[in-house]
Amino acid sequence: MTTAYAEAPFIPGPDTPAIEPALVVASYVGAAALYGDRVWPLAPLVDNPSAARENVLWHKFPQAMREEFRYIAWHMVNRALPDTFRIGKAPSWRTRQGASALYRTLLNWRAFARWLGKRGITTLADCTEEVFHDYGLSLARAPKANGSTVGHQLVALTRLWAFDEGTALPRGIAEPPWVSKGRDDYLPAATAVTGENSTEPLDPATMGPLLIWALRVIDDFADDILAAWAENRRITAQAGQAVGTRETLVAVKRYLRGLAEHGRPVPAHHLPGGPQFARTYISSLTGAPTKQIDNVLRTKKIRALKQYLDSNPGSCPMSVPVTGRVEGKPWKQALDFTEAASLMRHLGTAAFIVMSYLTGMRPQEVLGLRTGCCPDPDSGQHLINGHIYKTATDENGNHRSEGELRDVPWVAITPVVNAIRVLERIVDDGALLFDGTSHDFINRRKFTGSVTFSAWRERIEDFAAWASGLATDLGRPHETVPSDPHGAIGTERFRRTLAWHIARRPGGLVALAIQYGHLRTAISGGYASRSRDGIHDLLDIETARATADTLATLHDDLAEGVGISGPAARRAIHAASHGPTFAGTILSARAARDLLENPSLAIHDNPKAYLMCVYNQEKALCHRLAGQQKAPSLDRCQPTCANITRTDHHAAQLTALADVLEKQAGALTPAPMGKRLQARAERLRALAENHHRGRLTLAEASA
Repeated sequence: MTTAYAEAPFIPGPDTPAIEPALVVASYVGAAALYGDRVWPLAPLVDNPSAARENVLWHKFPQAMREEFRYIAWHMVNRALPDTFRIGKAPSWRTRQGASALYRTLLNWRAFARWLGKRGITTLADCTEEVFHDYGLSLARAPKANGSTVGHQLVALTRLWAFDEGTALPRGIAEPPWVSKGRDDYLPAATAVTGENSTEPLDPATMGPLLIWALRVIDDFADDILAAWAENRRITAQAGQAVGTRETLVAVKRYLRGLAEHGRPVPAHHLPGGPQFARTYISSLTGAPTKQIDNVLRTKKIRALKQYLDSNPGSCPMSVPVTGRVEGKPWKQALDFTEAASLMRHLGTAAFIVMSYLTGMRPQEVLGLRTGCCPDPDSGQHLINGHIYKTATDENGNHRSEGELRDVPWVAITPVVNAIRVLERIVDDGALLFDGTSHDFINRRKFTGSVTFSAWRERIEDFAAWASGLATDLGRPHETVPSDPHGAIGTERFRRTLAWHIARRPGGLVALAIQYGHLRTAISGGYASRSRDGIHDLLDIETARATADTLATLHDDLAEGVGISGPAARRAIHAASHGPTFAGTILSARAARDLLENPSLAIHDNPKAYLMCVYNQEKALCHRLAGQQKAPSLDRCQPTCANITRTDHHAAQLTALADVLEKQAGALTPAPMGKRLQARAERLRALAENHHRGRLTLAEASA
């Protein structure tokens, strides 16, 4: 049991470590701050590669109460609340917080301190129950307040009171009223649910081409990009070692003068402020060091070349063959020296997109992977050994910054393995696959940990814009990446999008079910166990939402007189009667399971087959070979299955498709193909006619 309050009282002094050495993570390199320092870096507490390294800035606290807050904060950072304090609290309560939670708590303290200052309160000793009551009401009434944010603010102040009690010099802060009386009076009206389950999936029109280009970059362009980067590094190193001589001076003058004289474009960096001389590239052509090139460019005879550059900027082609193809055509005419760094950046981004979307991992789990995480198996599937961070806790239930190894590895399908292999060619052995230093190709800065989330958000948007430009250049406008209607792509939406596509678009292009195997089977069967926080709950939620949407739509259609047919028609009518019950209620895994575990409500829309499946395990033909499953395999629907039902809408779609096929089967189509199209059109019309012969309406079914 934690015994923070049983320890001997301690009063830190100016030279006391802000973070006690025993708490500093093993991976931290550097000095820790002292108690009296202006800034307390929280990095010594962080071992999660993708976590932010925040700093506590004490000068931003009001001066009158700064030292009081600093004193309590030191105890919060270095001590733990007693286990008894968790009695009656929510399961999410921790006796000791991780660095990111500590930082958010201190930000809430700072906001409280400023509020106190505006009311003339200059000491925490004056924080009475009435003061907390007024502040709690102000939080609930704040513009755009939501229950989640206000709840965290109230908890932060509860910690302020609790840790004050355990210090050697307590200020006597009163117990906040919500501790004993509950939080309901201090929470705003119910607002929309936040978090992963409320995140909008990426629109298929955006996700489809984005994934196509990410896969192309990994599978088709990676060798070219890596070769271009190696040549870029060779040229850069050569320029750095070049020594200026009389011969190199003559050579560079002759080269620069010859550009304008012969009307040749000037090798240039194409920058937002205008083209600039590609000095390093020019060095590789002339042997002159960049300093000598600068001196020549400043001479009167050469200075006019700047005006010529503005109107004649050129490329910097390297002698690296272009091997990548898009439908048989080279993806670039030449690999450019000035583009090598940005191409490497796009290569890393493509790997992040592929891995984030096709594994079901959370972003921080992807960013925590290291080389060697996915060894080649002797037989069977590739497995990814990684860490979980969000739910990693120690024996006391407190967050573990370093995470913990997953009990069950993730299953890696072919595109993910390819992405990992590309990344292993970029970083050092044993390093993070997305090591921040290794992936900073443009500025070459030093980082601790992985590329940050904010950087990924920018890189993904840049990748989408670059891919769209490449699609246009290659004459493939249909493969540009349109903006998502719900805003930026970000890093958190891939996992939700995967679940959405598995639940609602089985066998579709984006889910890659045809190309790389059935993803629902791969993910739910082997990617992770429920106990280790895999993607199962998210899949259940998305499947239940799809079912609820189908029930609600069918309920409304039947109420408007739409007809329904098929062997499962009456079961579908019964299920649809419950449609309004579940509309908008699937917000948690528990609610999802309540719906999915009710066999009488198991109805699934299959727009690709123009039908709905009213699933019954015993009657399902889609599992005739694979055995019974809890959900249908909608990519294997059989026309004679007893679970099938169709509505007037499906029949209309069948007829419309038949019309299209008959037009395609006209005189201009080769005869064998035309016969096949005509035969399919006739089958579709027969299905539509069968529907109309056997259709029921809600009134007829109730009679």
